[in-house]
Amino acid sequence: MPQNDLIYQKKNLPESLKRLGFILLGIGLALGLAGFLFDAQRAFFNYLLTFIFIMSIAVGSLFLIALEYIAGAEWSTPIRRIPEFFASSIPLLFVLVIPLLLNIHSIFEWSQKNVVAGDKILTGKSPYLNASFFVIRTILTIGIWSLFYFLFVRNSRRQDITKDQLLTKKNIKLSAIFIPVFAITVTLAAIDWLMSLAPHWFSTIFGIYFFAGSFVAALAAVTLAIILLKEKGYLHPRMTNEHLFSLGALQFTFINFWAYIAFSQFMLIWYANLPEETVWFIARWGGMWTYISLGLIFAHFLVPYAVLLSQPAKMDPKRLKFISIWILAAHALDLYWLIMPQVHTANAGILSIVFEFGFLIAAVGGFLLVFYFNAKKHNLVPVGDPKLEKGLNFRL
Repeated sequence: MPQNDLIYQKKNLPESLKRLGFILLGIGLALGLAGFLFDAQRAFFNYLLTFIFIMSIAVGSLFLIALEYIAGAEWSTPIRRIPEFFASSIPLLFVLVIPLLLNIHSIFEWSQKNVVAGDKILTGKSPYLNASFFVIRTILTIGIWSLFYFLFVRNSRRQDITKDQLLTKKNIKLSAIFIPVFAITVTLAAIDWLMSLAPHWFSTIFGIYFFAGSFVAALAAVTLAIILLKEKGYLHPRMTNEHLFSLGALQFTFINFWAYIAFSQFMLIWYANLPEETVWFIARWGGMWTYISLGLIFAHFLVPYAVLLSQPAKMDPKRLKFISIWILAAHALDLYWLIMPQVHTANAGILSIVFEFGFLIAAVGGFLLVFYFNAKKHNLVPVGDPKLEKGLNFRL
């Protein structure tokens, strides 16, 4: 790599980004905490939604890192630091999960002994759905994700200094181990934190549904950050819009995959028409939830599909910026659709909108701060990676 290209390593992002992060974090926390004054139970569910939103983007970014290594991809090498920065939120989950674990009885019906005692189904599920085992699984899952994050990123950053190609091979081997572990842990997380909100209901495809939504949200966050950094001159000058094509193509692919899994889950339950299965969808069909359910199809599939359908759209920075923001909002709506019917009645709709998404605003501010402080410490481009030159020369 030419010496003048090496200046694109560590570069301080503008202070305005840090200020914006703190402002959004402060406003979001104020609104989110104020929600406890009006409806404490609802506020806990809003916090749960935000926790899952952060977790899904962070873990989805970690999967994207592993995917690059295991696939031997070259096009993504110049931009790999961006998902590394988003994945750095994973260790923070240890702190963010504490309020939920301390108030587990306010969120999960199966954690209330008096309820379980009078319910044969919950009694049968109690060896798995019990508070102690739940906490153990949660800590273990976050710990596993954090371990792989630390190992991936340690090797990647060390390579900036040593230029040791063996570090790439180590991360490839780690990726081969991580992929099946990820499949198990992300499924457990989806079952524990989302599906068990309605403990009588189950779906064998739910873990894949959550993975598809999480990965496309992580792709959207990564794509948005890359375009903004590229426009401001913070990424390598030899990067072109053709590098964006694969990100747009991946978004398009996983939008379709999410829709396929969502429809498959719905179709099989609708066709079987078993009361113990249909009750979950019935809770999301009535009053305002009818419009939210239909809106989710429009927001999470039809609009992204139409916007990303053509090849030029997949490398158009303006279109990709728009659809990345759209997909992140659609992912938040998807989580809202999964979580909040456990709080609302069918006709409650979206009340107290001022407080409803306060914690999500805080999450956006938190991501900005995590990104800012990571970029301040570490290179924005993995300058020691042996695949970097080929990645910079990538052309369709």
